[in-house]
Amino acid sequence: MTTTRSVLGTDDKIQNGEIRDQEYRTTAFKEFLSLIKIGIVNSNLITAFTGLWLALFFTGKSFIGEIDIVLYTLLGSALVIAGSCAINNYYDRDIDHVMERTKVRPTVTGRINPNYVLGMGLLLILIGTGFLLLTTVTAAVIGLIGVFSYIFLYTMWSKRRYTINTVIGSISGAVPPLIGWAAIDPNLHILAWLLFLIMFIWQPPHFLALAMRRVEEYREAGVPMLPVVHGFAMTKRQIMIWIICLLPLPFYMFSLGGLFVTIATLLNIGWLVLGIRGYKMKDDIKWAKQMFVYSLNYLTIMFVSMIIVTLL
Repeated sequence: MTTTRSVLGTDDKIQNGEIRDQEYRTTAFKEFLSLIKIGIVNSNLITAFTGLWLALFFTGKSFIGEIDIVLYTLLGSALVIAGSCAINNYYDRDIDHVMERTKVRPTVTGRINPNYVLGMGLLLILIGTGFLLLTTVTAAVIGLIGVFSYIFLYTMWSKRRYTINTVIGSISGAVPPLIGWAAIDPNLHILAWLLFLIMFIWQPPHFLALAMRRVEEYREAGVPMLPVVHGFAMTKRQIMIWIICLLPLPFYMFSLGGLFVTIATLLNIGWLVLGIRGYKMKDDIKWAKQMFVYSLNYLTIMFVSMIIVTLL
């Protein structure tokens, strides 16, 4: 009987140790995903893949025949974006503790050494650029332009100084479809630049709506977002101006067919109508939330529909 209790006790200790080890690995993986901002990585991969897919379609190349290029492009893009986001976390760790959505990042809590995060970010960018070089030099150069604009122009220079930081940050968020297209066709068709414009113009209303929702957190952190400096009325006007700028773009993308032009136009009009309703609503935060959610659905539907219409 004594022997049995001893064995059971040992088994319990082993099992508990395995559970703790598994929990540690799970937590470490979640923290890694937080460091690289996996949500941003995933959304940018959608646009990068769309650029790549359309380049294949318009150059008459086979997806299967170019599967190696596809994999290199997606992997390289993901690593470059992830590395840039990690460095952004490293740099912003002194203000992230103020904001609710960033205060649990491992760079803030101290669970991960900041120097490790910086080194990891640089390594991911280096490896990602290497994968992009396996496609075309143009794709790799565009990727590095995105890295430079996000880390230096946005994170280190404009974010804490100017209300135009959102526009400057939009450059890096608009390059993934160019990377995808350039990996197949480095000459960059006019449609590739239209994808860039859609992404560039989409980001200010998307992030300004977020800034309205988090205005007090940005104020506390000392980040001069537009609603912090100029208030909600000015921010709402700016959001509407950017949405209006999206209206003509689908008509320059007629090469994708009438169905896409119709879908894209309806998406733009829907966003505009939702924005106009904001001038009748008393709750600006509720309006900002609606605009933010719509912008997420807008982006997904817009880029997925580009792929679908080429399959019909």
